Amino acid sequence: MGQKVNPIGIRLGITRDWTSRWYAGKRQFPLHVHTDFRVREFLKRRLAEASVSRILIERAAKKVNITIQTARPGIVIGKKGEDIEKLRQETAALLGMPMNDVRLNIAEIRKPELDAQLVGDSIAQQIEKRVMFRRAMKRAVMSTMRSGALGVKVRVSGRLNGSEIARTEWYREGRIPLHTFRADIDYGLSEAHTTYGVIGVKVWIFKGEVFDKSELAQQAGEAEAAPAPGTSPAAAPAQPVTPPTQPLTPPVPPEAPVSA
Repeated sequence: MGQKVNPIGIRLGITRDWTSRWYAGKRQFPLHVHTDFRVREFLKRRLAEASVSRILIERAAKKVNITIQTARPGIVIGKKGEDIEKLRQETAALLGMPMNDVRLNIAEIRKPELDAQLVGDSIAQQIEKRVMFRRAMKRAVMSTMRSGALGVKVRVSGRLNGSEIARTEWYREGRIPLHTFRADIDYGLSEAHTTYGVIGVKVWIFKGEVFDKSELAQQAGEAEAAPAPGTSPAAAPAQPVTPPTQPLTPPVPPEAPVSA
């Protein structure tokens, strides 16, 4: 099952969080879902050159907070913040809300080599520029492994090199434990639009386990060292008390005073 399902969707609530966080009734729920989809499509199309990985949307009462995770925040903000103000105005118009009720936050991605979506976008851009797909795959995998990943897998499918029959090829280094829920696996899907058609690019990056064995052992040791309920932490275990040994000879009574 882990080989077929989306690795992010199956880990929601375990190691991953939702990209949309809000509550709505039966009538408003489909409207909010469709609006979030339109906002994400608009921002990704508008910020195509800004290396955008994820877009988080939060709704609180009548306000909307949008967080854009990007590897190039300077392109999003613009000179003296002009671009982001214009972007906030257009986003508010798309949401049908006043500009003061829409807030845009920019989160910088420190290591884009460990972000599956950005790695997939990079491979897709190289394929569109007629770079050999095997070279692009191996270059991306080597760069990701040097950045500290424990495993990387890249799969491309379509009319590779303009062949008449579509095929699938993949390249992997390290391990990708898809059946381990506590494994921190990032997943990204991108598309390369070429003259021969669309080529799909999928990337899996394994960064390690969220609940490490060393952390579990440390927690277990702390639990054993913790005092039991109702006892003082400074109280030491009681030592057995040995009674004093009795003398073998009876004590000599004191002599009576002699009268003259």
